[in-house]
Amino acid sequence: MSRSRCGCLALFVCLPVFSWPQQNPAPAAASTQSQAASPSAPQPEKKEGHIYLDVMVTDKAGAPVSGLELKDFTLLDNNQPGKILSFQAFGGSAQKASPPVEVILLVDTVNEPFQQVSITRQQIANFLLQNGGHLAAPVSLFVLTNQGVDAQRRPTYDGNGLAQDIRQLDNHLRTITRSAGFWGADERFQLSLQALHNIADNEAKKPGRKLLIWAGPGWPLFDTPRIESTYKEQQQDFDALVQLSTRLREARISVYSVSLGQPNLGTFLYQDFLKGVKKPAKMNLPNLGLKVFAVETGGRVVGPDNDMAAQIDRCVQDAGAFYTLSFDPPRANGANEYHDLKVLVDNPALTARTNTGYYNQP
Repeated sequence: MSRSRCGCLALFVCLPVFSWPQQNPAPAAASTQSQAASPSAPQPEKKEGHIYLDVMVTDKAGAPVSGLELKDFTLLDNNQPGKILSFQAFGGSAQKASPPVEVILLVDTVNEPFQQVSITRQQIANFLLQNGGHLAAPVSLFVLTNQGVDAQRRPTYDGNGLAQDIRQLDNHLRTITRSAGFWGADERFQLSLQALHNIADNEAKKPGRKLLIWAGPGWPLFDTPRIESTYKEQQQDFDALVQLSTRLREARISVYSVSLGQPNLGTFLYQDFLKGVKKPAKMNLPNLGLKVFAVETGGRVVGPDNDMAAQIDRCVQDAGAFYTLSFDPPRANGANEYHDLKVLVDNPALTARTNTGYYNQP
């Protein structure tokens, strides 16, 4: 089957721009006492040409680890040691990030049936109402519909208010029936990627680190030999991957995938497409999958299971202790030169998560 569709890149130049509702954000005083009592550190001053990475370090149980120093880290760029030019530690006994890490909860009504979306909505409400509705990090609520991304509320610590918002989305969540078969899947694929790029483009204008928690299974992967791509389509998809990957990193967004249900044959398919794409001829549509972006941005894939509230809670733990470092990339020999990235910690019991690669430019 020939794809016979426009490439992804062309879609990114005509994205619908969402705007925030007119309301005042909840004050930071609504945060936990530990946040109010801890000193805050400004975001590192960006230097042109440098690449900045947010690094999560976890122990064997998956809990965030604080208290590390620059000497504990090693940066590898294409397996070659790189010089870390700046280093900051946040959370734990260290300073708090200022602005604080923002959590974006996105309800995907495009790639799930309404009944499943209703369960997802209730699970998100369960998360928001924990601890009496006092959230550990500022949270904003986005909804993906057939019309694009709708931002429900500015970032707030008020879980009760957000839970009330999500309960009032009944009519909003009833999306129209989409096309069936390949063309319906292709429509959902393109709309979802538009939304992700739109979010990255808007969040890049704001300082600070963001955790984008995508509630839903994600868009179709199109991993079938029946779907053929021309070289032009591969080039367009590769350009889209470079553009979106770069924008997510520049916006300091880590993507997280949470979902309901039970594992099936397709649950772990994304793991076959985690290797960085170096040229258009190696480009496959699954390289643009939600779970692939989650791993490549230093986020996580959690689930599927029947407790999405607990999944979200695990993801939000990443808003606590983390580290930010920068380096100067080597001179590129050509446009869109892919570089593999690794950040290692001088302790075999600890694991570091960050962006797995970047596209270098001349």
